[in-house]
Amino acid sequence: MWNNEYPRSLKYNDIAELDEYLSKLEDQNHIYLIDENGKIEGWYSDFIRDQERWFLAILNSKIQGKKFGSQILGIAKEANEELNGWVINSDNFIKNNGQLYKSPTDFYIKQGFQILEETKLETDRLNAIKIKWTKTSYNKDG
Repeated sequence: MWNNEYPRSLKYNDIAELDEYLSKLEDQNHIYLIDENGKIEGWYSDFIRDQERWFLAILNSKIQGKKFGSQILGIAKEANEELNGWVINSDNFIKNNGQLYKSPTDFYIKQGFQILEETKLETDRLNAIKIKWTKTSYNKDG
């Protein structure tokens, strides 16, 4: 799912590479969205990085727009005081299947996240900006 939904530049060659990335993250929590056939259709993880609670979330593009992402983030918000993430804020990246990667920035704004445009991640693999949600900024809509 990682390789299918994220930009091609973030592709892992095999599961061992992804496992290596995950093994470096501290205090991990995971939520899986599994269909009736046992297939993982969504994955959320939060973890500690640089003394902050960070997260990643991936949904199969076939089920995006059906409130599953909102539900998963709702669970995460109940369990955490803050969540930090990187969001690709450009639609200029290509997914593994050749389709354009659609930035989820608007989704996260609707979920009550602040866009911290001054905090950027710029590597040879991607460009992203930091997003942050805190319980104090939480409201009935977010």
